[in-house]
Amino acid sequence: MTEKLTELCRMRDSLVIFRSLGKDKVISNLMYLIGSDTEKIENFLTDYSDFTEALYRNGVNLSEYLLKAVLESENMYIQQTASGKTPDPLLQECLIHELMFFQELSRLTPEDFTEGLDYDGFLPKWYTSEIDFVGSYSERIRMINKYGYGQFARYNVFTVNNGSVIPVEYPDKQRLSELYGYERERNAVINNTLALLDGKPAQNVLLYGDAGTGKSSTVKAIANEYASQGLRLIEITKEQLRDLPQIIDKISRNPLKFILFIDDLSFASGEDCFGALKATLEGSVSARADNIAIYATSNRRHLVKESFSDREGDDIHRNDTIQEMISLSARFGLTVGFYKPDKKAYISIVKALAEKNGITMDEDALSVQAEAFALRGSGRSARTAKQFVRQLVNEKK
Repeated sequence: MTEKLTELCRMRDSLVIFRSLGKDKVISNLMYLIGSDTEKIENFLTDYSDFTEALYRNGVNLSEYLLKAVLESENMYIQQTASGKTPDPLLQECLIHELMFFQELSRLTPEDFTEGLDYDGFLPKWYTSEIDFVGSYSERIRMINKYGYGQFARYNVFTVNNGSVIPVEYPDKQRLSELYGYERERNAVINNTLALLDGKPAQNVLLYGDAGTGKSSTVKAIANEYASQGLRLIEITKEQLRDLPQIIDKISRNPLKFILFIDDLSFASGEDCFGALKATLEGSVSARADNIAIYATSNRRHLVKESFSDREGDDIHRNDTIQEMISLSARFGLTVGFYKPDKKAYISIVKALAEKNGITMDEDALSVQAEAFALRGSGRSARTAKQFVRQLVNEKK
């Protein structure tokens, strides 16, 4: 082992702030490799191959991989900084020391491991780049409200499982530029989102109306559009509403902004999760934070399904109960209606989608076919327009 690798081994064993990066497979295998005994050639070759195999699964540039891992690390230093605290000078000194260690690691080349090695067979190689780790980390700290840290730096869309926020590896890629019609309605939601990103008071939003009009697509597209500005989306189901206080507590101190998204929301009378959402919308203790807004979609203006039997029940204060049930939607600060388009609006959406997809057809013929398609299906809607144009694209092929 060279003197350079020996020194890196000592620095490796003294990691504190970035110690958890040892769980990363690429970094873990690299840590083994720098301490590998080249005298035992079989063991060394195994360590070398384990490392390069792990690296190749994520790229071929060691320096870029290490920098990304360091910048996204969820550690005590970045947590303190993100929460508005100033880390102790001793912690700052430790941070600089460890960043310099990773910078030295990022400069390691295959030749650093094979120098003097009694082996003339093939060994895979990798690239390195000269990167200022201290400067890059300082910039990340400065822009923490935009990039975040941990899993929120790596992913933009999340779901919830057993009360834990889980990243979505392959989220819907919907973009605002792919949505047509409903500009007024969509702009109302966009403006509210921009207020959230700017740190201004943002409303909880209910997008309600007819099926297929683009309510869910609007929320997903907004989340994608502003992810680079620090916006994250966490989708929760109706059954998970009882976990809302726990979820909010976890993300309320995060420097990023969050949309808690509830799709296709409605309640049957007496459902217990109704109360959890009501309490959150009303701003109960620990139920609301400045970096969080709830966006819900529903086909119903009034979110609680009410039957005639509910009106004729044996509740002594029946009117109060009914008013509580039907007023849930009023607790959203912003309600935006998405209704089925008339013929003119529907054809306008069809034409825009057709143009985007390179469909050249006489406008009158396009209108007639689009209207016929809607009549055969579920009626006019943005979804119907998209399905019709998709059919034209397939027929064109």
